[in-house]
Amino acid sequence: MIAHLRGRLLAKQPNRLVVDVQGIGYEVHVPLSTFYEAGEAGEEIVLHVHTHVREDALALFGFLTLLELQIFERLIAVSGIGPRLALAVLSGIEPENLVTAIRRGDVARLTAIPGIGKKTAERMGLELKDRLPATLMADDARQPAAGGVLRHDVLSALLNLGYHRPLAERAVDGVIREDEEGSFEHVLRHALRELAK
Repeated sequence: MIAHLRGRLLAKQPNRLVVDVQGIGYEVHVPLSTFYEAGEAGEEIVLHVHTHVREDALALFGFLTLLELQIFERLIAVSGIGPRLALAVLSGIEPENLVTAIRRGDVARLTAIPGIGKKTAERMGLELKDRLPATLMADDARQPAAGGVLRHDVLSALLNLGYHRPLAERAVDGVIREDEEGSFEHVLRHALRELAK
């Protein structure tokens, strides 16, 4: 089983990278978060890999962080969630926000992820609530319920402007962590500045 790849990025498309490891090109399916952070063709890349073996195929799924790999492996253990849907889930929400939604049983947030219906969201909450990585659960317990209504409003504005949800969530959460008392305009302005970098 392949568990780790270090090589040169040959090609890059949403949800798919080709990594050259000593002359062999590995096709690796990735979530959008990994795609956006992967760098450009020709640069070195290191991926945590899940090797998925079926009767008719062998597929590699790669992640820049160990946390994403751990969540991916827990997602595919849920009845009705295969590797492609698990990638779609990780492409549609940041890992920390996914864990928060699962722990709180936030079906509305989970069904906002493309491809996740109400029954699948409920199953995820039921089957994953106690199976999340322990370190992440500790981090989530320490994390304040950043912003609540303010976070929702700014995030909604960014999504209406066409920003990708995980990137928008990361920017908003970063601004709110630095200044929990900020106004809507302040958080939106600073989030837009982060997204423009």
